[in-house]
Amino acid sequence: MSRRPGLPQVWRTLVVLLVTAGALMLLSDLLAGFDVKDFGWALVTAVVIGLVNALVWPLLIRVALPFTVLTLGLGVLLLNGAVVAGIAALEPGVEVTRPGVGVVVAFGLTVVNTAVTSLLAIDDEDFWYRNVVRRQAARHRAGGDFDVPGVYFLEIDGLGHDVLQRAIRDGNAPNLARWLREGSHRLMAWETDWSSQTGACQAGLLHGDNDDIPAFRWWEKDRGAAIVTNHPRDAAEIERRHSDGRGLLHEDGASRANIVSGDAAHTLLTMSTVLDRHREGRIGEDYFAYFANPYNVTRTIALTIADIVQERWFAAQQRRRDVRPRIERDRKYAMVRAWGTVIQTDLQVQAVISDLYAGRPVGYSTFLAYDEVAHHSGVERADALSVLRKVDRRIGRIVAAARDAPRPYCFVVLSDHGQSQGETFLDRYGVSLEDLVQEATAATHVEASAARSNEAPAYLSASLTEGLGRGREDDEKRDDGEVPELSVMASGCLGLVSFPREPGRVTLERIQERWPELIPTLRKHPGVGFLLVRSERDGAVVLGPGGIRFLDDERVEGEDPLAAFPPTAARHVRRTDGFPHCPDIVVNSTYWPATDEVAAFEELVGSHGGMGGGQSRPFAMVPSEWAEPEEPVVGAEAMHRHFRRWLAGLGHSSYSVSSAGKGELVSGLQDADRDS
Repeated sequence: MSRRPGLPQVWRTLVVLLVTAGALMLLSDLLAGFDVKDFGWALVTAVVIGLVNALVWPLLIRVALPFTVLTLGLGVLLLNGAVVAGIAALEPGVEVTRPGVGVVVAFGLTVVNTAVTSLLAIDDEDFWYRNVVRRQAARHRAGGDFDVPGVYFLEIDGLGHDVLQRAIRDGNAPNLARWLREGSHRLMAWETDWSSQTGACQAGLLHGDNDDIPAFRWWEKDRGAAIVTNHPRDAAEIERRHSDGRGLLHEDGASRANIVSGDAAHTLLTMSTVLDRHREGRIGEDYFAYFANPYNVTRTIALTIADIVQERWFAAQQRRRDVRPRIERDRKYAMVRAWGTVIQTDLQVQAVISDLYAGRPVGYSTFLAYDEVAHHSGVERADALSVLRKVDRRIGRIVAAARDAPRPYCFVVLSDHGQSQGETFLDRYGVSLEDLVQEATAATHVEASAARSNEAPAYLSASLTEGLGRGREDDEKRDDGEVPELSVMASGCLGLVSFPREPGRVTLERIQERWPELIPTLRKHPGVGFLLVRSERDGAVVLGPGGIRFLDDERVEGEDPLAAFPPTAARHVRRTDGFPHCPDIVVNSTYWPATDEVAAFEELVGSHGGMGGGQSRPFAMVPSEWAEPEEPVVGAEAMHRHFRRWLAGLGHSSYSVSSAGKGELVSGLQDADRDS
């Protein structure tokens, strides 16, 4: 893969010094309490700042790392200000006369440098990656044979295959486009299970097992509580149920910003491990790569402010133009979005590069930025594509850094699911699924969750828990109150209806007897595509507005409720029916092929979680020399099996499924998959 175009290192350094000197002169004119005599002294100061940052800062941050993390990074601002004030005290040509001015100067330098170097396409972070971060990573270097290529999986959460194809065509993913055009990678589509959401998909991709995960959130009668995938305790429980200790990352791997860990030894921002008290390392150790660059915190703050302003502008534009569908996006969301699009992205990029320099044999990291914005703005709206371009640039930076890693690396870019767009169920019909079910059952004590399935707030909480103290017991308080009469939960365009006080799976016959209006109400509603229920007499039954499909004997009466969905729909629905925690009724919203729209039961413009449209069609971009599956890849577990065989084919023997030689494994992946 070719190096990102730009100036040679000497010229980049010279330009950065001149920009820094110019910024110092500008700040001298603007700030009371900060004075630089002339440009010569500004240039000298720029050189001194560069030397201090290069030679002193790495040592300082190693000592102050717990302090910087415990202060949520604000300690770095104070340290930066102290550096500026200290240099001014030593130089006769620079003067700081007011407390706190050093912090403002350091912040101003970062803003100016970021703007100018971005405009000129100057990658001034090479020094920190190659020297500071690489040296630190070498102290924790992985073992094993470094002649065997490592593999890093980079997931773009929520990006559908067809959306990516158009983004590549239209210049919105230039790095990925270059891979395809140069022939280093090929793009393939695969199909999710019915539950097209991150929890189920990542359990399948990383652990090879996503059985009994019906949705993003669901009620479990045996536990008397709901499970929500991106709550740390629930994520840990999901991993406990599905891990065999030999997941995709078990070979001294790294998990960065995922729901489950894939049995990785090194984790950061991973929901299933943030409460783990037994993880090794001192406070904030995993964040060293980020704090090693003295400008990162101030730059992140500046970019966060810019992202909040951009989000408010895009939201206003949608209102002004009356763009439909749309949802209300308030200031709180703008701040939450900035966490996913800027702060977490910066943290995980630095962590991934540190993994590369440590020679980790395998790693997996999830970029949630596109998914978060597409949920609220729309799948291919301008702001969603803008964020996608930023993620593409981050991937380019990671790949460029890999050239200095101690082992060669292969990169796989993939998504766990896509998204489908459409006006929400509530906006279309003026009633929520919860209200519809509650009215038909006359239930009074209802447990409902149609809140937006936002992952950014959960990762923000996870980061605070992870950084401030692992394993805190008060992060997730359970509600030990009375068991509700009715539970209605939403996962995109998938609805889950359970009767928690009724033991076991409530049958169709019992529902018709106890709540006779419920099934007819749901079947005749134009926003409901089909229902899955279990009949005492007929087994798994799919009910639609004009017909019934009996899954056990593949019989259809009237119109097939699954006709508008993929040919594999019956297979997916039948599998969910066999889950021990399958809800009493599973509702999939209508899918309108003519407009390629769904009606989400959550307040989301772009949604996923069920079937219909692009939500079930993610992608994988893999090295071209890897053997291509001969059959369509259906289900995250099937994708996991291919990942393992590709790893084995590269020489990672712990992933081998046979005693065949290295070359035979690569050429025989398809046969092995069919045999399984």
